Parts: sequence; structure tokens; C-alpha cells
Amino acid sequence: MNGNDVELITRAVLRALQDTGDDTAGMEVPVGVSARHIHLTQEHVEALFGEGYHLTKKKDLMGGQFAANEQCTIVGLKLRAIENVRILGPVRKASQVEISATDARTLGISAPLRESGDVAGSAPIALVGPRGVIYLDEGCIVAARHIHMTPEDAEKAGLKDGDHVSVKMGNDRGAVLDHVKIRVDPSFSLEMHIDTDEANACQVKQGDKARIIK
Repeated sequence: MNGNDVELITRAVLRALQDTGDDTAGMEVPVGVSARHIHLTQEHVEALFGEGYHLTKKKDLMGGQFAANEQCTIVGLKLRAIENVRILGPVRKASQVEISATDARTLGISAPLRESGDVAGSAPIALVGPRGVIYLDEGCIVAARHIHMTPEDAEKAGLKDGDHVSVKMGNDRGAVLDHVKIRVDPSFSLEMHIDTDEANACQVKQGDKARIIK
């Protein structure tokens, strides 16, 4: 090996190291762990809690949403159930249940990985409230991981609504999550949403930091 070969190899190694360093140079994002929850139409709120009933607010969330005081039981195949599942408001045009993959196995159903709102052909599920029961032919999903950000955040990161990025957890585990969708709206605040399975696997909790990889 001559001097020119050594120089070429050295330059290649330096470029590789620089590229690796760039992977951690992206925007830092707070982690939000999204527990199982339910979105309901007003019709289904009344079916579960009584005629004329309206959800009551427990805690404000981003984008005009809120965690309601109301909860109900979700029931899968063979009458396997999970109790005390929180409802999120305000009411929607279509009812939807978002769970983790572990929850799906507990319930004995095959819930597909989907973006919120994409429920066509998803898993069926029953909901039991204090005043009634409803059955959804479709509507139960495992929510795909995503990052909420404002237009200003998106511009700063060089991203736009609908982009997909990889994200590295800022802890000793250093786990990397791929296919994280960017959602941009002025009403959002900067936060990545993952479910409880992903949080446990990555050993992160609510409020921990992650970094977008470019």
C-alpha cells in the first residue's frame, strides 16, 4: 500500500465519521407517550352515557383536544376486555379506538398499524359504557408514530407536513425509530407521539428527549 492509498482511505474514514456525526445534528423533540384511548361521535357518546350527555373536560391537550373524565371498557374477541380506557374530546365524525400491539393481543384482535382517522377495514371492537354498549364493525387501530410541530418548527427543521424521518432516543439505549411521520399545524406544539409498547422498548418516558436524524 503506497502513500496515496493511505491518504484515500483516511479521507474515506473521515467522511464516514462526519456523516455519522450529522445523524445527531437534527432538531431535539420532547417525547409524548400515548396510552390507549377512544374517540367518539356524539351519537356514540349518548349511546354509552345516556341521551343528551356531553363529554366533560379533565385536561387540555394540543390541537384543541382534551382528555375527558369519561372512560369505558373495550371488548375484543372471546369477550377479552380492557377496562377504564380514557375518551378524548371533542367528539368526531367517526368513532375510533387506538391501542398498542400488546393491547391487541390481550383483546384477541388483529389491529392494523394506521394513521389516526384511517379506520377503513380496521379491526372490529365493542365498547361498554355505564348506560349502553356499541359495536364498531371497524375502527380499532394501532396508531403510527408521528411528530407534531408548528410551521415555524417545520421550517427550522427543513421539513414539511407528511415527511417521514428517523428519530434517535437521547438516552443510553440510543434506540432509533424509523418511519416517523411529520404533522404540521399552527395549533400543535412540538412533540413526538409513540405508544406504550414503543416507549417501553426504547426505555423512555413522557418528557424525555429524542433527536430527529437527517
